[in-house]
Amino acid sequence: MPEALLFRGVKMPSLDIVSKTDMAEVENALNNMRREMEQRYDFKGSHCQIENQDGTLTLNADDDMKLRQMHELLQGHLARRKIDAGVLDYKEQEKAAGQAVRQTATIRQGVDKELARKITKAVKGSKLKVQAAIQGDEVRVTGKKRDDLQAVIALVKGLKTDMPLQFVNFRD
Repeated sequence: MPEALLFRGVKMPSLDIVSKTDMAEVENALNNMRREMEQRYDFKGSHCQIENQDGTLTLNADDDMKLRQMHELLQGHLARRKIDAGVLDYKEQEKAAGQAVRQTATIRQGVDKELARKITKAVKGSKLKVQAAIQGDEVRVTGKKRDDLQAVIALVKGLKTDMPLQFVNFRD
């Protein structure tokens, strides 16, 4: 991991704002969901299934009602594993054979460019004595005082974002 920025030979406190999802926990949640679907009476005899391929989930259901139930199950199992349901980006549902429906959902990783711009604009507009810079799929914030960085954390938590954010690499 990169070191904190040097300012005239003195390290400046910094932190990174990221959005990462633990894929192992997602897989555990999916396995628990599959197990519950096998046990539930309303899913007996149905051809409902969920598949994960490289962060893209495919939900296959017999009808709209079963698909909605699968959404609820998925969000519940992700919440039990401490994964915010906001990481899922649902695509438009498609018709499959007969009444069956299919829907894909991608698991978002990293802060996208629009959200990164929104965060940096909010930080710069807050008049705090910090610098925010976009570095790939994360935002690096540096400042002279630790309190300023904590104020940035509070500011970013107050922003309305549809994506869960984490604050990592807090360095003094």
